[in-house]
Amino acid sequence: LARRAGEMGGTMPAVLNAANEVAVGAFLEKKISFGAISGIIQRTIAAHTPHPVETEADVYDADAWARKEAGSLIAG
Repeated sequence: LARRAGEMGGTMPAVLNAANEVAVGAFLEKKISFGAISGIIQRTIAAHTPHPVETEADVYDADAWARKEAGSLIAG
């Protein structure tokens, strides 16, 4: 997943990182199984269209979007 996000570039690595942090946090809180982590990340990546990173705000916006998206996927 990390390789694919890197190849896609732009905001995608930030999205991958944020989705991973949210999914791992949910696992540690016993909200999802360990095996569900990669699925949450994959679905978050699939829902995102990467944009070029021109400013720090672009990264922060992508991070916030991914955290919300991953959280929604976890909540069901």
